[in-house]
Amino acid sequence: MSRADLLALTEESLIALANRGLVKRAARETGVVIETDADGTVRAQFADGLSAVLPPGVGLEAASCSCGAPGVCRHRIAVVLAYQRDHGATAAAFEPWSPGELSDELLTAEFGARTMAAARKTHRSGYPVRLRRPTAEDPVASAELPLCTVRFLVPGELGYVHTDVTAAKRDEFVVLAVWAFREADERGELAFEAGGGGDREGFAEAVALVDQLLLDGAVNASPVQEAGLRRAQRELADRNLHWPAAAMAELVDQLGAYRGRSAEYETRRFAALISELHARNRSTGPKSQVLGSDEKAETQLKRVRLTALGCRVVDEHTAEVYFAGQTTVFVLRHRSEKIDAARRVAGSTLGRLAVGNVVSESAVRSASRVVRLTTSRVSKTSVTAVGEAWTELPDTVLAADFAALERELAALPPAFVRARVEAELVRVLPVAEVLGVGYDPGAQRLDAVIADADGTTATVSARYSRFRPAALDVLAQALAADPRMISGAVRRVNGAVVLDPYAVLTPDGVVVPDLVDGEPAALAAMAWAEPDPVSHAVATALEVAAEAAHRGLGHLTDGVRRRLDHAAATLRQVGLARTGDLLAEAHTPAAWHAAHIRLLVLAERSG
Repeated sequence: MSRADLLALTEESLIALANRGLVKRAARETGVVIETDADGTVRAQFADGLSAVLPPGVGLEAASCSCGAPGVCRHRIAVVLAYQRDHGATAAAFEPWSPGELSDELLTAEFGARTMAAARKTHRSGYPVRLRRPTAEDPVASAELPLCTVRFLVPGELGYVHTDVTAAKRDEFVVLAVWAFREADERGELAFEAGGGGDREGFAEAVALVDQLLLDGAVNASPVQEAGLRRAQRELADRNLHWPAAAMAELVDQLGAYRGRSAEYETRRFAALISELHARNRSTGPKSQVLGSDEKAETQLKRVRLTALGCRVVDEHTAEVYFAGQTTVFVLRHRSEKIDAARRVAGSTLGRLAVGNVVSESAVRSASRVVRLTTSRVSKTSVTAVGEAWTELPDTVLAADFAALERELAALPPAFVRARVEAELVRVLPVAEVLGVGYDPGAQRLDAVIADADGTTATVSARYSRFRPAALDVLAQALAADPRMISGAVRRVNGAVVLDPYAVLTPDGVVVPDLVDGEPAALAAMAWAEPDPVSHAVATALEVAAEAAHRGLGHLTDGVRRRLDHAAATLRQVGLARTGDLLAEAHTPAAWHAAHIRLLVLAERSG
């Protein structure tokens, strides 16, 4: 009996099941004698007297080896490699298949009734998925779920399914991935919300509290109101409405910052959070995207490999390091008294993490894609140089086609009704050519035009910040050093891609401008251009609408009312008549929400 499962395992699949080091050590094993029983059981004898047995129908973890090592050991991998050598190392010709073909009876037999019941609960609540079907070039089917990625390494074999979560949740996620593929087989889509809807119970009551806050404003909010909002936030979280709960928590933090006269309070952010909660309550979009999927707030990952994409110094106490996983980008947020490259983080330094490949056995990820790395004697975290890892990033992170990226950004719904995930739009852009670099002294902004292999252009745009004073100079020098790739957060402005850079891959390695003390560079001034009248009118209107929310619609002064009327008239002059009419009536919550949401969408589309 031939073992098609062993023949189907590629080198990358074996690395996923174990690690690259074990696969290399297994490849050096010699003198492995194997024999196959009639039922397909493969038995192996090693020169040092050890033996291993690989039964059919189970994965390598369920196989046995006399070495006593926990999990997948090099001997079990060596048996696979020896079997492939003895059988010509050629698997059967590729045949299209779907994990959705796996029956519930098979899933129940493999994982048990309790796991199936837990999966059904999540399925009823709904969850977003992004699927990848197997091809002849890459025969691995994969499903990106809110808290992990599930990869089916061998067609039809549940023993060879790999996930990046610990065993406690692995089986449930495998079931959800199978059901997602089953639904995709019927729908003909690869990115959608699987399962049923969500539960809005309690959300309307929370929004009523927010509307009262809009009438009173941050200026007049009482401690009783703040306590009520905080209680509503906890209730939303208890109902697994993660995104409204997160927005409510941030809104309460803004109130606390205002009361404490903290610089972290921002009138525009305060107003945007009020509109976000209103929009999420009214949205009819996918509930897992609008309300938050029915998942645990955090999930412990097993051995995970992450590729650093750079760092952003947010303020004097906060830095964010971005990492690419198998299909998505995560952010590690670090806070300390002082931020610099030498700051110790997770057993390494901030500078090394920002340019390293990280392998960790102690990573924890949240539903919003924030990752924590802990250190202990049992669970280790190692950091090595990035090397050429950027060139091997998945196409969900590596955006080689700028035109396709622009179309992807254009198709997104507004941010205030999308899933509240961190680093959602962090990408890596290959650079075929740098067409020009210029500096705007008035805006303290460095802009560079880059082109992809097809000649489509994108703009790299970075603003000066006192928390990263040398970043613009370092970025200019990196752009002049024949850069190969640039990472950062992308957005769409007037039909073109704009990237806020986090790191630059040069021939000499990865440069992280925020963490480097650079020398002043000779920056060529850009030609001054008239500001876009529509963008300017929208920005001004947002400022005035935020001021109205800050003071409270029930407490508007004559000065604020005049500013609202003037901003409304300007919007009409640039062709935004309906938005201008709504802004002129923004002394009621309904009109204010309608005008402000329109302005947020316009600002997001025009930059």
